[in-house]
This record gives sequence, C-alpha cells and structure tokens, in this order.
Amino acid sequence: MANTIPAARPRVPHFSSGPCAKRPGWTLKALSDAALGRSHRAKIGKDKLKLAIDLTREVLQVPADYRIGIVPASDTGAVEMAMWSLLGARGVDMVAWESFGEGWVTDVAKQLKLADVRTFTAPYGELPNLRQVDTKNRDVVFTWNGTTSGVRVADASWIADDREGLTICDATSAAFAQRLDWPKLDVVTFSWQKVLGGEAAHGMIVLSPRAVERLLTYKPSWPLPKIFRMTSGGKLSEGIFAGETINTPSMLAVEDYLDALAWAKKVGGLDGLVKRADGNARVIAKFVRENDWIDFLAVKPKTRSNTSVCLKFTDPAVTALPADAQAAFAKQVVSIIEKAGAGYDLGHYRDAPPGLRIWCGATVQSRDLKALMPWIAYAFNEAKAGLGKKAA
Repeated sequence: MANTIPAARPRVPHFSSGPCAKRPGWTLKALSDAALGRSHRAKIGKDKLKLAIDLTREVLQVPADYRIGIVPASDTGAVEMAMWSLLGARGVDMVAWESFGEGWVTDVAKQLKLADVRTFTAPYGELPNLRQVDTKNRDVVFTWNGTTSGVRVADASWIADDREGLTICDATSAAFAQRLDWPKLDVVTFSWQKVLGGEAAHGMIVLSPRAVERLLTYKPSWPLPKIFRMTSGGKLSEGIFAGETINTPSMLAVEDYLDALAWAKKVGGLDGLVKRADGNARVIAKFVRENDWIDFLAVKPKTRSNTSVCLKFTDPAVTALPADAQAAFAKQVVSIIEKAGAGYDLGHYRDAPPGLRIWCGATVQSRDLKALMPWIAYAFNEAKAGLGKKAA
C-alpha cells in the first residue's frame, strides 16, 4: 500500500520543549513598549519587573504570603539557588525519574556533598514509590513534570500536611499548564520559555513563609555565590521579590514575558491555560489509540504529561533493533518531518529512550497538532520501509 504524503501541514510547526512556541498571534510588535536603553533600576524598569511578578501571582494563583522573585540563569539557576541556600539543615530525600531530576541528585550528592541524602529513582516512563519519601521529617527535592520523560506527579497527596522539612519543586514544564498544590510546596521554580513561550535566560523562584523562615534561621557551611544570595545581614533581601533583580535582566525578555502573561489572562488565566494543554494532549492520545505501532513513554495514564508528551515506537520491527539503531530510526522519523516543514524539534532528549517528544503547552494550537499527526504516521512508514530495504 502506497504511503501517501499528507495534504496539509501545521500552520505553526513549532513543537520544541524549550524554547517553546510563541503565543498565537505573536509578532515583534508585542515588544514595542520594552524599556530598552534604560536602567532596570530606573522607575520604568522596576515597574515592569514588579508587574511581571504581580501578573505571575495572579495567573498562577500563588498565595498572597508567598514571595516571588526573578532570578538569574533560568530554571536551572532558580533550582540551584534554592538547593545551595536551603539544603543541609536536615536530611534530604531526592526524587528523580528523568534527566533533570537526576541532575539535581548529582548536584546535591557530588557538589554540595551533603552527608544525609536518600535517593528515590525510577526508569524513564515511571515514577518512584512516592509513599516511601519522608516528607514529614526531611527536605524533599523533586520535579513536578519530567520534561524529558513525559511523566508527572498526579498530585501532591504524598506530601505530608504537617511536614517539618521543606519541599523544593522544579516546576518549569508544569507551571501555567498543570495545577500546583501550593500549600504542599515551599519552593517552586520555573522559567519563562516553557508553557508561556517566553524568552530564555531568567528564572522564577517562589518561596513559602516556611522557606523564608529557613533562610533567616539557617546558614549553610559553604560559601554562597552572589547570584544565589537571598539574604543580607541576617535579613531577607526583599528587593528581589519586588523587581530589584540580583543581576541585570534583559528588558526585552521582560517585555515578552509581560506580553505572554497578558495573553494568558485573555484566554482565561490558569483555567484557560490548563484547558488548552489538556486539549492538546488529547489530540495525541487519540492518535496513539488509533495506531498500534506507537505508545506513550509514560506507563500510567494518570502520570502522563500534558506538556512534554513523550512517545516510543512499539512496532516489533523497531523494538527488535539494537539500541543505537532504534535511536537512528527515531532520528530518521524526525528528519523526514522536519525536511517537509511539518514539525520541528520533535526528537527525544539525548538521555531519554528513543522516540518522539512533542510539546503540547498552552501556546500550541490543537489544529497544528492535528495536522502533525498524519505526518508522524507518514514519516514512520517511510522509515520502516527503509528498514526493509536495508535488510534486503
């Protein structure tokens, strides 16, 4: 049977998991009011940075007594700032099931070299047994949504209400598309370039009153780089949480984030954003149900991400291949789609199992995902036909 080239292509073929697609209708004109050539410490700069914090609180529904700060080095900088500033006061449980979570484990065990560290891990596609994590007595570091595995925590019910330690949550591919249980979280980090499609370089850190108390009552035994310091003279550096950034931010990127937040409000705030991401994920779920040669990498439906959706090829002709050949097959599928201009940046993360990774965050349009699905089928059939030719 002939493999027919699909008749239509996505209008916006951008499915990268970061930087992610810009919001629908975005143009450079959206940045025309940026405070370029002005100091970020001038009133106009401070006002825009403070507005970014205030709109973040409004859209994400962050409690009024939680502090929100704009920090250097994207989500990575925010997570490192939290770990280097807060960990070490008590034992810590590290939870990881994909590459970024594993990176935080490495930093705590080999860089901070904490003495009392327990690690709970799971292979790609699965979650560790979260009930084994001691959220009552120990600090906990985990990702809400595994960007490179497409596996997320279903909820925060596993976190003790009466915890004594802190929960530090990397939520960079969850924020603005999944509901975060704020009372269960003490530190939440994310970046601008994920669900809202903002520009990279800047991170956000959200601190609960309990996290602030730890900052004021605990001093790590190691020196802290300037970009990690949230206290001065034994007091909280309140300016960080009012738009006075530690280092110089890009006011162009700030303007873009403000534009994304304004768009988020127009589409219904958090409810609208979650609805859009859920709808996008359903497009892929339908495609998977209709094709027996592809499946989700996430084993359990309730843990499947609605943003970084990861897929694996299950056709016996592919799974019988050696690991490097399976990776080459996945890259060929991606290459066929990209050369046709039907979808970009669909490849699996370098440390993840071979397959596809499709961003379904709120800035992606369902119509574009619907147009992409026939191209995945076409590319798969083309690549599989090539396997037969090689065997011959």
